Amino acid sequence: MFSRIARVLWGNLTEDELKKFGLLSVTFLFIIGSYWLMRVLKDALFMDIVGEAYIPRAKMLSVALLIPLIVIYSKLVDLCEKQKLFYVICSFYATLFLGITYFLAHPIHGLANTEASPDRILGWVIYLGVETFGSLVVALFWSFVASSVDTASAKRGYGLIIGGAQIGSIAGPTLATFAETIGLVNLLAIVSAGIFVVPFLIMLFVRKYPASPSLNVAGEKKNTGPLEGLKLLFSKPYLIGILGVATLYEVIGTIMDYQLKVTAKATYGSATKVASFLGTFGQCANGLALVFALVGTSFVIRRFGLTFCLVMFPLAVSSVILYVWWSPSLWTLFGAMVTIKGLSYALNNPCKEVMYIPTSKDVKFKAKGWIDAFGSRSAKASGSVITDAFRHSAADLMFFGSLISLGIVGIWIIAALYVGRRNEKLIKEGAIIQ
Repeated sequence: MFSRIARVLWGNLTEDELKKFGLLSVTFLFIIGSYWLMRVLKDALFMDIVGEAYIPRAKMLSVALLIPLIVIYSKLVDLCEKQKLFYVICSFYATLFLGITYFLAHPIHGLANTEASPDRILGWVIYLGVETFGSLVVALFWSFVASSVDTASAKRGYGLIIGGAQIGSIAGPTLATFAETIGLVNLLAIVSAGIFVVPFLIMLFVRKYPASPSLNVAGEKKNTGPLEGLKLLFSKPYLIGILGVATLYEVIGTIMDYQLKVTAKATYGSATKVASFLGTFGQCANGLALVFALVGTSFVIRRFGLTFCLVMFPLAVSSVILYVWWSPSLWTLFGAMVTIKGLSYALNNPCKEVMYIPTSKDVKFKAKGWIDAFGSRSAKASGSVITDAFRHSAADLMFFGSLISLGIVGIWIIAALYVGRRNEKLIKEGAIIQ
């Protein structure tokens, strides 16, 4: 009975695929678990140390910081084997957050200083560290996976990877709900430890699957330069379409996310209470995504196809925008964000990642790096420009933000249709974008 249900939900996964995707799932669990714990702490700490009015500017600053980081990352793609990128990047961020842990406990620079000020560098370092980690390491992981599987296998196994990620994304916010008991300093130490685990899991994967295509892609250009990904991005309509599918949602999500956090800050006041509330939000959003990832992601993608899934998500987002516009409140925003975040993680993200399988190494690692890191943060910065412009009037932000969001949805649907149909043609012809 179980095997029959499993075949319906996930397709005919072989024993080897189950082990392979299982190990990738555990790796992603630690990446996303650490990120989601940081993500909850980031906002609470930034508002307490710097002030909530500076969140839009911090998002915009993160975009500027990502430009040199992506150039360095692209250069490392040429210099290092792909698994070694995890060793270098994860070690850097684990060490960074270990240092932040130390300064948070400092009587002058840390939490003991209760005066919020934009001059307090620690708050900016925390925010920018978390933002860049989420952009670079998550993009690196999916590039690694896309180079290791084919499309048919991905449709069966990506649901398991997303399932592992959602367990991590529930565990992280769950820890955050105990912020008053565990302490924010100790939670940052847990973040650092979680990041340190990732390189060891990658090392285990490489040893178990040494012939993985991601480690030895024959016949492709080498050392094409750190800006090759940017050149590819703007010369291939398919990649521009992926850019739209991957980033347009972020503009809308940033607007609604800011409304939720500001409303929560006004309602609860202290950093620990806001952290607990945002932790609850993370639990609900990722709980929905976990259920869908385990019982729906693989089934829906295989049953209805990638194009259908890519188009249905923006349609769902437009419905949520209209719902919040009609009835704005803290819990309306909470329910709306839970819905679209959950569907984003469990449906849109895996569909988007499958789009990279029929592409070259430079597209998977370099162009994807620009799309996921710079493109995503640029979209969030665009959303932050809107929230910053209307931050003094919640009513204006709701009205104009909703109108802009609905216009973005229209462009998003066009991009989704193009990318989905183009991907189907590439798979049918056995061609790749390079």
